[in-house]
Amino acid sequence: MSLKLGVDVAGAHNLLPKDGQGSSSAFVELFFDGQTYRTTVKEKDLDPVWDESFYFNISDPSMLSNFTLDAFVYNNVKGTHSRSFLGKVSITGTSFVPYSDAVVLHYPLEKRGIFSRVRGELGLKVYITDDPTIKSSEPVVHMARNSETKPKLVQEPVKRSEVRHTFHHLPHQTQAPANTAVPAAPPPMMRYGYEQIKSNPPPPPPKLVHMYSDSASQPVDYALKETSPYLGGGRVVGGRVIHTDKASSTYDLVEKMHFLFVRVVKARDLPHMDITGSLDPYVEVRIGNYKGVTRHIEKNQNPMWNIVFAFSRERMQASVLDVVVKDKDLLKDDFVGFVRFDLNEVPLRVPPDSPLAPQWYRLEDKKGDRIKSELMLAVWIGTQADEAFPDAWHSDAATPVDSSGAASTLIRSKVYQAPRLWYVRVNVVEAQDLVPTDKTRFPDTYVKAHIGNQVMKTKTVQARSLNPLWNEDLIFVAAEPFEDHLILTVEDRVGPGKDEILGRVIIPLNMVEKRADDRIIHSRWFNLEKPVAVDVDQLKKDKFSMRIHLRICLDGGYHVLDESTHYSSDLRPTAKQLWKPTIGVLELGILNAVGLHPMKTRDGRGTSDTYCVAKYGHKWVRTRTIVDNLSPKYNEQYTWEVFDTATVLTVGVFDNSQLGDKDSSSKDLKIGKVRIRISTLEAGRVYTHSYPLLVLNPKGVKKMGEVHLAIRFSCTNFVNMLYTYSRPLLPKMHYVRPFSVMQLDMLRHQAVLIVATRLGRAEPPLRKEVVEYMSDVDSHLWSMRRSKANFFRLMTIFAPLFAVSKWFGDICMWRNPITTILVHVLFIMLVCFPELILPTVFLYMFLIGIWNFRYRPRYPPHMNTKISQAEGVHPDELDEEFDTFPTSRNPDLVRMRYDRLRSVAGRIQTVIGDIATQGERMQSLLSWRDPRATAIFVTFCLVAAIVLYVTPFQAIAALIGIYMMRHPRFRHRLPSVPINFFRRLPARTDSML
Repeated sequence: MSLKLGVDVAGAHNLLPKDGQGSSSAFVELFFDGQTYRTTVKEKDLDPVWDESFYFNISDPSMLSNFTLDAFVYNNVKGTHSRSFLGKVSITGTSFVPYSDAVVLHYPLEKRGIFSRVRGELGLKVYITDDPTIKSSEPVVHMARNSETKPKLVQEPVKRSEVRHTFHHLPHQTQAPANTAVPAAPPPMMRYGYEQIKSNPPPPPPKLVHMYSDSASQPVDYALKETSPYLGGGRVVGGRVIHTDKASSTYDLVEKMHFLFVRVVKARDLPHMDITGSLDPYVEVRIGNYKGVTRHIEKNQNPMWNIVFAFSRERMQASVLDVVVKDKDLLKDDFVGFVRFDLNEVPLRVPPDSPLAPQWYRLEDKKGDRIKSELMLAVWIGTQADEAFPDAWHSDAATPVDSSGAASTLIRSKVYQAPRLWYVRVNVVEAQDLVPTDKTRFPDTYVKAHIGNQVMKTKTVQARSLNPLWNEDLIFVAAEPFEDHLILTVEDRVGPGKDEILGRVIIPLNMVEKRADDRIIHSRWFNLEKPVAVDVDQLKKDKFSMRIHLRICLDGGYHVLDESTHYSSDLRPTAKQLWKPTIGVLELGILNAVGLHPMKTRDGRGTSDTYCVAKYGHKWVRTRTIVDNLSPKYNEQYTWEVFDTATVLTVGVFDNSQLGDKDSSSKDLKIGKVRIRISTLEAGRVYTHSYPLLVLNPKGVKKMGEVHLAIRFSCTNFVNMLYTYSRPLLPKMHYVRPFSVMQLDMLRHQAVLIVATRLGRAEPPLRKEVVEYMSDVDSHLWSMRRSKANFFRLMTIFAPLFAVSKWFGDICMWRNPITTILVHVLFIMLVCFPELILPTVFLYMFLIGIWNFRYRPRYPPHMNTKISQAEGVHPDELDEEFDTFPTSRNPDLVRMRYDRLRSVAGRIQTVIGDIATQGERMQSLLSWRDPRATAIFVTFCLVAAIVLYVTPFQAIAALIGIYMMRHPRFRHRLPSVPINFFRRLPARTDSML
């Protein structure tokens, strides 16, 4: 299958005139991989439109990222048969995307040399396609700059409507596998006895190295604990991996766990067991007290299962593995045959060795005699790095392992890909020739738009005609693949609460144009159809009489916010062509959890069925569910690409409420979550910490246990990482055409619902409550506790200013005469040499930064109960925080809370009023509201201007500084004259009702 690079030359804009008559005859030459194509010449046009398509052969797809597409824009000079340069565009291979993701981008034209002069933009759509029906374009002979021959334009433009584009795989791009990690090259496969593996001592438990606490008042039990575990790469000490003698692998952020894998593929020639001659076979894999059961297949003597079972080595106590084939029966299942394995003879496989090939094994009856039937099996011992690990049925996830049960799909690990979200912009311009039911009145019309469960309306227009004008923008959120259509209805408000549909149009989102910038989208007229036909003759007459004028596009230049802005894990725009190169790789090892709080009762004792969910960017991961264990061991590793360090990784722990529960409406219970900001991590350092799982409930903050994580951020491009600190946080469109705060909140809510719906349809599903908890969907709701926490955070920010003010007050009061004299000397020096002020300030900040480097944080920040004001919070404030919206509490309680909120708001109102009063007094200095005060101030300004004109500035500054720092003997306890004058100025408080 040969890949081709497709280039659609849309047009250019605002080109530089080069023909001496204020115009240019432009054409474009494309260069890629030794091939040259040329568009037609557009005579006398500074805004030419080509709409021509070209296709290049790709000689080496594996080196596609190293290729560059060059587009040169020239002016064709007919008189001399030459050309003049208008500009160029260069696009690197890392920007090439599949056709389905490509949009037209307008690239600014670049100079060819220092002295060249260019202007304008070139619109190109560049994509990769593997459609075999597309033939490469015919190359043209490259024309020299001073050639005397006329350019021969042999390229015939290709109509894009006749071409079908498909894309399956880019060879130069590496796709992350569905399992948790890619192991490195270990030694070749050898046959090890099971007893030899079992004799190796297990890794010691994580050692508590140090415990941190952000504040002395933070409870020690809620603090972060640094550990030093033995992982796959060796012992972690101080953030570095101390490698052992054994070869290390890239799967080195988790403890190595051995599993016995049994792949049951199929059987053949099974005997007839029932009187009717039918057979409903299934396989039972037994080792000690653990067993795995496949589904039964009705009436089949050659069944196929292709199922893998994984048994944890730590829980195995037997040395024999039995694989039994049975016949499903109503009363008692019949024995068909079995195969027995000695675990001492089971081979050990370490990837990337090739998977063990299944073999046919002859079944034995109860007497040990071999029968004709055969079973295809593969049995080996491996680790989490095995390719079969993610899809296997685990013994530590359920006991017994039953692949035929409905709950069995809910315990497996899974990697999810969140849908790509788009903003849909619908500009409703106008409608024409509306036909209302009541011909005696002009309609009061509005437009209602639907996409799925999203509904928006325009304002109601009371036009004195049948051609209403709105010109309003309606913004929606849609996810790929587009399943819902855009439905617009024009409705007439006949009376209060009574609306009548005049016409409707349905527009598939697949047909909507995509854009990645703020270029103008061409508008279109759509015919409105009656939703219900009453009179066939009237329907034929009015079928095309009504129409609506729309401008619709999919805005790919925005990042669709689907999580709290404070904890964003992805900031890239929707259009893949605008994505910047990766700056690093984030690796997460979910080791274990300890001391979990029981979330349910089973057999009279408390227990939990827990799993972990990690979210970063579009990739969500879910570990397998460990059943009936308050100290589960996951030891699963996952990897993400990092595009921006100002992003947050979120890891949550949940209790699976779907196992053994016939009521599917039961919600998975949250146990706690951890947030880790990537910018706080040092590159190359391994962070192994035990994070407390803190949850706030109506009774207060509670520790639900601890989760043990290993995290490593590796920088792949240091220059690009530093460059990200100079780029805007959000894509360009957020600043060119910003949304309002209310629009962003509404769109974020819709985006979370769409993501939760799509992930809830996966197998196993990621439930809605899990997605909402991981996305902090309720972070914008009112909370008295959170308001207090934000206020004290603000006071902490201003604390240094208050400290400096207090220090300066002590200087002015001569608390320490020596310090005051030194400050006087420093002040006089800075006044005499003002050019030293800024260097002194920056040098001081540099020295403080170097000094604080010794005390820099060596661990990621974690949730702090003191900063969150969660320790001494009043129970009623917590009850208010967990109340539904709208409220579900009784009226008396709501009235009490309303009065409390009024009291707090009254104090805030007073502070805001005082600030406004001071500002109005400043305005009244020159407003002559108080004629005597304004006359005094104007006279003072005149005298000050004369004095400052004749007196050097350094002398004035020195006098003011010495006066402010004068000795207390020369001070009065009464306020100063300027303060007394200012407080007497009038404000607008007299005009307040």
